[in-house]
Parts: sequence; C-alpha cells; structure tokens
Amino acid sequence: MKFNSRRSTVLVALTLAASTALTACGGGDGGSGSGDSAETITFLPKNLGNPYFDASSTGGEDAVKAFGGTFEEVGPTNATPDAQVPFINTAAQQGVGALVISANDPTALGDALEEARDAGVKVVTFDSDVDPEYRDLFVNQATAEGIAEAQVDLVAEQIGGEGEVAILSAAANATNQNAWIEMMEEYAASEYPDIDIVETVYGDDDDQTSFDKTAALLQSHPDLKGIISPTTVGIAAAARYLSTSQYKGQVALTGLGTPNQMREYLEDGTVTAFALWNPEELGYLAAYAAHALVEGDITGEEGDTFEAGDLGEYTVGADGEVVLGEPTVFTVDNVGDFDF
Repeated sequence: MKFNSRRSTVLVALTLAASTALTACGGGDGGSGSGDSAETITFLPKNLGNPYFDASSTGGEDAVKAFGGTFEEVGPTNATPDAQVPFINTAAQQGVGALVISANDPTALGDALEEARDAGVKVVTFDSDVDPEYRDLFVNQATAEGIAEAQVDLVAEQIGGEGEVAILSAAANATNQNAWIEMMEEYAASEYPDIDIVETVYGDDDDQTSFDKTAALLQSHPDLKGIISPTTVGIAAAARYLSTSQYKGQVALTGLGTPNQMREYLEDGTVTAFALWNPEELGYLAAYAAHALVEGDITGEEGDTFEAGDLGEYTVGADGEVVLGEPTVFTVDNVGDFDF
C-alpha cells in the first residue's frame, strides 16, 4: 500500500466471545522478525467484524510485512473490556514483541497491560487510549479537539445552527468517544448556544443495537433536528434507519464513518456530510510505532522521532502521544475518491 505523505495529503476527511488462543490473521514474509515472537506485532481491536478495524488491521499488516515482522490480529466479538483481557494475557504469555490495542476502557485493562509490559511486551494503544501509565505510546487518529469540533460544525451547518441534537455513541466506557462527547458539549455550548444536546445513547458498536437506539431517540424527541454518531458502526446503522423512515431529509445525521459504509446514504440524500481519518493509515502508523519501540529506536518519550514507512517521520508528543493528522470531511462530491 502506498500512502501520501501526511505533510502533502492527509487522506482523511473524519470506528468473538473471547478465546485465550491467539488467531493469526496474517504474517510477514522473510525478514529478521519472521517466526520470532519478539518481532510479532499483535493487533487487538475493540471487536472483530467491525469494518473500521478491518481497515486498520489491513494497514497494520501492510506495515508489518514492510519491516519484516509477523502480524497477528486477535479480539472478541463484543466491545467490552472484560472480553479483551484474555487476549492481553495470552499475548503476554507468548512474549510477543508488541501489542497494539484499541481499548474498551481507560482503566479496566490496566492490570493486564501492566503484566504484559512486565513480561517485556511493548504496548501501543491506537484509536482509543488507556491511562498513560498502562502503555508506551498512544497513536491518535487526530486531535480530540479537532474531531469533536468537526462533528459539531457539521451538524450545526446542516440544521442552521439551532435545534435539538442527540448523540449516538458506542460503549458507555469508550475512552475516545467519551472525550469527544465532552468536548462536543463544551464546544456546542460556546459556539452554538441555540443547539441543545438533549441526550446521549449507546449502541455498543453493535449494528442492531445502534439501529434500535436511533429509533428510540426519534420517538423520545419528536423535535429532534440532528444526530451525531462518533462511531462508524453507529452512523451506518442510524443512516440505515433514517433512509427508509419518514425522517429522511428531515433529521440530519453526521459523525464518523467510512466512505464504503456511507456512500449509498450520501448518494440517496440521507446524509450530506460526515468525517473520518483513514483507518488503514492509522493501523499502519501504529504498527511502525510498535516496531520502533521493539527495536529500541524510541522509548516513548516526548521528542522521540521515528520513521513510519510511506507516511514519513513522526514525533512523539506529550504523554507519549503520536497524532496521525487532522480529520477531513466526506461529501457526495469526494466520496468516490476513497475506497476503505
């Protein structure tokens, strides 16, 4: 996979019962790391079967192949912290080089992650962080402020800057989404005082639950003007509900979605704009960050720099954070330019 440099183009306009056995999803060919657990990079998304994480794992695997390591993807079907713990424990027992995880809770995974690090496993969070004491690096898709403000600006533009808005999130304890929601509420109150965020509901990154929560929101709030869903599963499920309902074209929907999920809803007028970064690039960057830690090129200290293949050089910021780039907006005019 060939990426544009983040300095020239950021390809982002703005997301089974746990088994203790790791399931390999792919492996690198050749190179010094092949077949060596110390060079294995294990990806642990919030849950398997999520198109967003399918894309991030594709990017991660491409990166691992490029630097000659071994790639694995493991994970639960349900996006809960308890479901992720056995996979963390198994990675520690197997002594993999690095664990790249999108956390379902900022603190509940702490003990398991500490044990993994004590066993020599480098821990990189991506997409959704844990408390900094439990990991070596956090690879953030964009600044939290940028993500939050972009979503509020989008819904404000679509509803004329006033009216009732609801939020359809993923899990109630999802670190990244809770941070965004808090910032969305603060930003809306400051910049759009005529917008009233009336309720936040949680679809648990499950399609049917998110679909049902959308229906319930519209029944509970007959004057609802817009919905923000900062999760790729949620926005697609909400769009599916709206597309065949009386609310199509009446209730605005925006948030974070992938072009391939949302293309039909842009084309049929259910949705006019949404945002996201490129999840393949996010996984690619996270894998290179993990590799740099395993190789000892960086320690995760602020100011550390490392090369991330086709994405170029990155610098570690405060609290061990590496930022991919800023979110970008998808509309019917540009969605055809993207395939993920």
